[in-house]
Amino acid sequence: MIADAISQSRSVRLDCVRAHEQCLAKYGCSTKYRTMRQCVAGRAGNFSMLAEPEAQDECRSAIESMKQSPLYDCKCRRGMKKEKNCLRIFWSIYESLQANDLLEDSPYEPVNSRLSDIFRLAPIISGEAAFTKDNNCLNAAKACNLNDTCKKYRSFYISPCTSRVSTTEVCNKRKCHKALRQFFDKVPPKHSYGMLFCSCPSGDHTACSERRRQTIVPACSYEDKEKPNCLSLQDSCKTNYICRSRLADFLTNCQPEVRSISGCLKENYANCLLAYSGLIGTVMTPNYLRAPGISVSPWCDCSNSGNGKAECDKFTEFFTNNRCLREICPSRLTLKLNSAPLHLHDHSQSAPVNLISVICVPAWFRAV
Repeated sequence: MIADAISQSRSVRLDCVRAHEQCLAKYGCSTKYRTMRQCVAGRAGNFSMLAEPEAQDECRSAIESMKQSPLYDCKCRRGMKKEKNCLRIFWSIYESLQANDLLEDSPYEPVNSRLSDIFRLAPIISGEAAFTKDNNCLNAAKACNLNDTCKKYRSFYISPCTSRVSTTEVCNKRKCHKALRQFFDKVPPKHSYGMLFCSCPSGDHTACSERRRQTIVPACSYEDKEKPNCLSLQDSCKTNYICRSRLADFLTNCQPEVRSISGCLKENYANCLLAYSGLIGTVMTPNYLRAPGISVSPWCDCSNSGNGKAECDKFTEFFTNNRCLREICPSRLTLKLNSAPLHLHDHSQSAPVNLISVICVPAWFRAV
């Protein structure tokens, strides 16, 4: 009941750009907003640092007023116009009200409820789908070339991701990342996810899995001359509104839970699927590792972690040993086309699009 009420509340939330505009248009809200921004500047949530008791009370009053404004509940949509500005507003409000910079909440709207129903998956306990005979990764690439939107945005990222800039720079990574984000934000999921999460036949696993690994042109988008420490990479990610938001979305929606049937704390594969793909095109871009089995990781490791080794290991295991994420990896998915038109989370699309239905079948059921 509580979860339903929260879900209904979120469904009517304004995006943060509109909420910000509405607040500034009202004298009372704009005054409290500016007061709050002045109060939080440089004090990290500690009002006792303010000399005058009256000033402390004024700051607390402004904070409480903001909790009643549209800004308090505002969210953003991935790929929306002014996304970066929306995220900037969200984090300024979040840090002001929470008095920390932790990534404990996603700034993005949850996916459409009907989309969530499509992705309600059963757990898989075996490896790559043994019954698969087709090279689904090759088929997904062919299907992309037959779709105008997919072909267009794929060419948009292939070009900057494969064009050498100089003798020392294999590509313009910034342009490559931006084009990859556009691909996963704008291409219908049945095509983008079909390429990213395709399953491989048991007889041709190496070639197929390498094609899957090459989907995001890892030589440019993923790999680098040296591997940074994962905590340092996380700190770098936090300085960029897009990366910070995509990482927060991933950490929020791919939380594992050992007691959950699905392996996910929120029992929602759709949100985790979207959140994982959202990281692609940031400094935290994950990709498949060249290793036995299926494992994904950002381009970083935990060397030179010092006293932060345990924290670093915990962060990397969120990718490499995450039960929730593991259940949606391609080796555990059977991809089937669903002809039912669904409206995606991207509100900029007025027309419904077909979505790939990711249906996972337990290994014992396949053998029947």
